[in-house]
Amino acid sequence: MKTFGKIICVVLCFSLLLPYCFCASAAQKELSLDAKGAVLTDVGTGEVLYERDAHKRLFPASITKIMSLILVMEALDSGKIKLTDKVTASRYAVSFGGSQIWLKEGETMSVDELLKAVVVASANDACTALGEYVAGSADAFVEQMNQKAKALGMKNSHFENCTGLDESETNHYSTAFDIALMSRELMRHELIKNYSTIRLDSLRNGETMLVNTNKLMSSYNGCIGLKTGTTTKAGFCVSAVAERDGTTLCAVILGSENSEERFRSAARLLDYGFGNFETAHPDVDLTQSGEVKVLSGMESIAQPVLAEENPAFTVKKGERESVASRISLKSAVKAPVKKGDVLGKVEFFAGDKYLGGVDLVAGKDIGRLTFWQAVLRLLKSTVHSDLAH
Repeated sequence: MKTFGKIICVVLCFSLLLPYCFCASAAQKELSLDAKGAVLTDVGTGEVLYERDAHKRLFPASITKIMSLILVMEALDSGKIKLTDKVTASRYAVSFGGSQIWLKEGETMSVDELLKAVVVASANDACTALGEYVAGSADAFVEQMNQKAKALGMKNSHFENCTGLDESETNHYSTAFDIALMSRELMRHELIKNYSTIRLDSLRNGETMLVNTNKLMSSYNGCIGLKTGTTTKAGFCVSAVAERDGTTLCAVILGSENSEERFRSAARLLDYGFGNFETAHPDVDLTQSGEVKVLSGMESIAQPVLAEENPAFTVKKGERESVASRISLKSAVKAPVKKGDVLGKVEFFAGDKYLGGVDLVAGKDIGRLTFWQAVLRLLKSTVHSDLAH
């Protein structure tokens, strides 16, 4: 009888859990994706909203160029290169097949023109020329790509070239998750949108037409990029970024069987994301947060500032307006105070759900009050008090 009772309990438990199991898998079944690896992330927060074999190592094809573009953008930001700089195509750069703008050895183009060719038309020759210009050689540029991948936490990626051509490569790979990481990094550079949103353009005074390889640019509402890729080994790939109403999402599809399926699958991922989630950018009013006293300091009060500007959190659709904040501050700190010292914290909630917190820190240095400065301050205080009477 005891055994029979246990069996009954197991059956009852299973029957109670079964609906939840079906519900949990329903979302997966609703997304019919043609992909060997896929992921959907919130670009604003980095949160993963959907994944399927997201950490599986695959050939990324020309999506590799996202990392190449990150390095070019960083070189522009630092002033190392300028958009108006003229780049001379080397024999090596013009030797590549696949997508290209048919550069000739010795031909010169501006960084701006080459960027347009890489982002819009996925030109391998233009990408190699830019890499050589930024790093001095193609090999040095690839080394920088791998270093940057490590810095971004891309644990399952390795690049052997800057283009993604893989006919002779055996150790060139990435994952849907890692590609989402580097896509988010590239989107931090606002300049990239000047190129990724181009649908049709030209070079050489109209002689060379550039047609955006990302068909979602003309078919998906809010699409702002980012990169496609196709090789025999990789299949059809895309990292698609779209923004709507303050929410920016990135859908990565690797290994589709044909071009239409990669775009269709990416659109399904984005639809799922925009239909179920949104990004909250809560305002924090620090004027009402109170003050932190500085003991024995050159200044008596330390004004807190957010350690992270414009904090963002992924919430369920419709929860954005309900996000609230709670501020807690130290009552006092001892001098000296260094810029960046933690003074408190602001925590964010969507109803009862804790979203995360951001430190409140000192906005500037506050030195320690010396003995004679303390004496002088006391004398001034005494004089003012006497005059008041």
